[in-house]
Amino acid sequence: MSRPAGRLLAPAALVALLALSGCTGGSPAPAPATTIPPAATAAPSSSPTSAPAPTLAPEGSASDNLPYFAQVVAAVAAGSTPVSGRAYIDALTQAGFDKAAMQVTQDESTIGNPAESIEFSVRRGDQCLVGQVGPSIGAPVSTVLPGLSSGGCLIGQTRPIDW
Repeated sequence: MSRPAGRLLAPAALVALLALSGCTGGSPAPAPATTIPPAATAAPSSSPTSAPAPTLAPEGSASDNLPYFAQVVAAVAAGSTPVSGRAYIDALTQAGFDKAAMQVTQDESTIGNPAESIEFSVRRGDQCLVGQVGPSIGAPVSTVLPGLSSGGCLIGQTRPIDW
């Protein structure tokens, strides 16, 4: 065997040797015994309880309003116009969010093709509720992000909300 070939095989042999050194021929140690506590029995209730539906918290922060924002976004995404910026702005306005604090991106690309995704936002104080939907996204995304120093929420060109 030549020296260069031996130098290439030496590191591989060392790795294999180290990997095999962790193996032993003995039997494995028994697993520690765990005690499972008996299941707690709940008292039967007269009716099932569920969490109340989210609502707008007019004086609340963006984080306080995220569940409600996400609910509105999900409802529009499940509807007949899931990639229409106007549909989201209209639904959020109807839900009580301030239209003057909103931004939305274009529904179409610069060459007229449907957008792969659109974004929309509502500024609340120094934070923003931001939604993103579209065929390239999958499920709708709703999150809270810091507001921009420019006063908006979305980076890049947005369209006027003039309806």
